[in-house]
Amino acid sequence: MTAIVVRMALELRHLRYLLAVAEHGSFTRAAEELRISQPTLSQQVKQLERALGAQLLDRTGRTVRLTDAGRAYARHARSALRDLAAAERAVHDVQDLSRGHLRLAVTPTFTAYLVGPLTAELHARHPGISLTVRETSQDRIETGLLADEFDLGIAFRGPHLPGIAATALFTETLTLVTGADHPPAEPPGPLPVQQLASRQLALLSGDFATRSHIDDYFGRHGVSPRIAVEANSVQALTEVVQRTPLATVLPDAVTHDHPRLFPVPLDPALPTRTVALLRRADAYRSAAARAFADLTHDLVRTRAYAPAPDPA
Repeated sequence: MTAIVVRMALELRHLRYLLAVAEHGSFTRAAEELRISQPTLSQQVKQLERALGAQLLDRTGRTVRLTDAGRAYARHARSALRDLAAAERAVHDVQDLSRGHLRLAVTPTFTAYLVGPLTAELHARHPGISLTVRETSQDRIETGLLADEFDLGIAFRGPHLPGIAATALFTETLTLVTGADHPPAEPPGPLPVQQLASRQLALLSGDFATRSHIDDYFGRHGVSPRIAVEANSVQALTEVVQRTPLATVLPDAVTHDHPRLFPVPLDPALPTRTVALLRRADAYRSAAARAFADLTHDLVRTRAYAPAPDPA
C-alpha cells in the first residue's frame, strides 16, 4: 500500500513539473517557480518521458515547447490535476457551513455596488466561510471557471464558452450621472442623447466591456461626446463627477448608494444588460457555493433590482 502511495505522489509531481516547464517555456524559470534545482527538474521530466515512451518536450529551440504528444498529454494532465483539486475540496467541504472557502470573480463595475452587500450578507449568515474576490474581465472569468480557478462568477448573460452555465440575476440599466451639485440645466425629463455632443464626460477606459457598451450606444446615435477623463475604476469616476461639472455613465444601482450622485435619464435610453451568476456546468458545487448562490438571489430581491427578462 505504501509503495502505491509513493508512486502516485511521484506521478503527480511529474505532471506538475511538466506543466510548469510548458507554461514558462524554460527549465530555468520553471525550476525557480517550483523551488527545485534545474538538473532535478530536467531529470524528473525525462523520467516521465521514459515511463510514457514518448518525447513530451522539444528542447532544440531557445524556448522549450511541448511536442504533439506533449500537448495531448498536458491537456489530460491539467484536467486530472483540476479534478484532484476539486476532489480535495469536496472531501473538506462542510455541509453545515461552519467553515469553507469561496472563490468569486466579478467584472469591475460590480465592485462598486454588489460585492460589498454580498460580502456583508455572507459574513452575517455564514461567518465561518472565507471569501476571495477577483476583479477581472468576463472572458477571464469564464476561462478561470473552466480551469477551476474560481467557483462562481458574476458577469453578463450572452454567448458563453462551452461548459459555462449562467443563471440570470437581474437587469442592469446604465444612465448618465452627474454630481448632485452639478445637475443638468435642461428642463426635467429625459435628456436627448444628441445634447451630449456638447458635454464633457468622464468614462471608464476602453478595456472595460461597459465602455464598449457605451461607445456602441453613442455610435448608433451619431454622437461623439468629448471625453475629458478616462479612469479604470468606478470609484474614481464617482469622485470626479462629485467634484466637477463632468458627467459619466454608470449602472443606475451605483447611484442608489451615493446621495451625491444625480442620475439623468437619456432619450433614447441606454440598452439594458442581464447580470448573471456563472459557474462551470460540470463542477462540484460546494456547500459554500450553493449558499452564496442562494443569498445572491435573496439580496437581488431585497434590493428590488429590475428582474431579468425571460430567456428567449
